[in-house]
Amino acid sequence: MTSAPTRRTILVIEDRPDVLALIVRTLEEGDHEVLSASDGSSGLVLALERLPDLVVLDLVLPGDDGLAIARTLRGRGFKAPILMLTGRGEVADRVAGLDAGGDDYLVKPFAPEELVARVRALLRRATLRGDGVQLRVGDLVLDPVARRVVRAGEPIGLTLKEAALLELLMRHAGRTVPRELAMQTIWQSEIDATTNIVDVYITYLRRKLDLDGAPSRIVTRRGVGYELRLS
Repeated sequence: MTSAPTRRTILVIEDRPDVLALIVRTLEEGDHEVLSASDGSSGLVLALERLPDLVVLDLVLPGDDGLAIARTLRGRGFKAPILMLTGRGEVADRVAGLDAGGDDYLVKPFAPEELVARVRALLRRATLRGDGVQLRVGDLVLDPVARRVVRAGEPIGLTLKEAALLELLMRHAGRTVPRELAMQTIWQSEIDATTNIVDVYITYLRRKLDLDGAPSRIVTRRGVGYELRLS
């Protein structure tokens, strides 16, 4: 008996309501969980907080454009595929999108079937190359698939939950990760939301990651959450 395919989360950042509605409807019909934003700033926040499996990103947006958003995401260590949407078919525009960190592009107007095919191909490609993706923050390296962790050249053994929490911190390195986000992302409905399980696992991580005599890499932001220092 084969198991059902994993439901993927896709973020769509598009300012035109009609195009956004079409994309969301098409992807939801494919049994994806779809998040949406109509401007670059909101989309960037959603991408970094929810870490979707794929981002559909319009090139022209109010405020920061798609190129700036893509560059920022890649600069923050965001590894998921980015499908760029453009209303112009010029080669220069397509090249600019790919150079900014996009993995593929789709010219508007497009058929829903083509959108689905591009999304399917990008998700399949990401799955096939997943074991080669590493997160690196300073001297700390994590292979999210194999759950292998190295600090300063020394391997560190982590449990599944410890590795998941470290991955969340590394993907948000330099920014505060709220306790509530860690609860929702890692533990979800497994435990009572009032528990201090996040604090307990932060203590576990510090014991395993911190070097003798050196400041902890994980900083407590009282009343909010935790931050992994960049160095």
